[in-house]
Amino acid sequence: MINWSRLIGQNQAIELLQRALEVNSIAPAYLFAGAKGIGRNLAAKCFCQDLLTRDRSPETRELILKRFLGGNHPDLLWIEPTYQHQGKLLTAKEAQESNLKRKAPPQIRIEQIREITNFLSRPPLESARSVVVIEEADTMTESAANALLKTLEEPGKATLILIAPSPSSLLPTLVSRCQHIPFQRLSEENLAQVLRSNGNARVLNYPAILGLAQGSPGEAIAALEFLDSLPQDLPRSFSKFPLKLSQALELAKIIAQTLDTETQLWYVSYLQYEDWQRRRERSILEILEKTRRQLLAYVQPRLVWECTFLALAKLSTAQKS
Repeated sequence: MINWSRLIGQNQAIELLQRALEVNSIAPAYLFAGAKGIGRNLAAKCFCQDLLTRDRSPETRELILKRFLGGNHPDLLWIEPTYQHQGKLLTAKEAQESNLKRKAPPQIRIEQIREITNFLSRPPLESARSVVVIEEADTMTESAANALLKTLEEPGKATLILIAPSPSSLLPTLVSRCQHIPFQRLSEENLAQVLRSNGNARVLNYPAILGLAQGSPGEAIAALEFLDSLPQDLPRSFSKFPLKLSQALELAKIIAQTLDTETQLWYVSYLQYEDWQRRRERSILEILEKTRRQLLAYVQPRLVWECTFLALAKLSTAQKS
């Protein structure tokens, strides 16, 4: 069973959701708003579990919970952003397992909203209501958002949960139809508690990662995974950047060939934070920020990094002269 006690540092969200369950005042739609990795998905799982099993006998509740935990509950539909590849929609995990080269971030697509419409067209089979969860709802395409609006207007015997960074990241018309459940970034104490409890205490040894995470255990864990995935040849700080042209070109080639766009963007953020904490050198931040803009504009990555390393080498030479 997924326990609410695992949700650390989100007392307001827990109180609002549990109160709704206690007084049987379930909204047709909810917006779980807050940064990634601070418990929004865990809260959605806890809430779904209670919604799908409430008002059931102990025996039936146990059976429903088994199906829920096995990811095979007929009254729950969980939607994740996807990549489109050869006519198929792949989640981030499926894309990674397929070694798919990803140039753009995944999205919630119109096909997935149609899946929600079809899912809600039938009555719930085992529970009093159907439940739909949409992760990273802010990634919805415009057509998908407009299609979802029609579903929110007449959800029937269903509850929809949208997970997004903030209300401003969604269309106002969508937000107006959802009850807002706010999630806060964790304090240093709560962050450390979560990391230790889930076996990721090693993250606490990396101040730059903790700084980038800004109170998000999920972001901290993902950042450590990014750092571990970097080729050993890549520098972890500005002081290790190459000064020779041949070295700069070789590093640019390694990055372009081994890191997907998401990891490259994270690498830029890591280098910016790490150097700023050590030297507060604004010129380096500006060079790396230009790198970020070019990557987001889909400029050829190898060329972007060649220019970046050459600019950093030129800056270092100028500072020493």
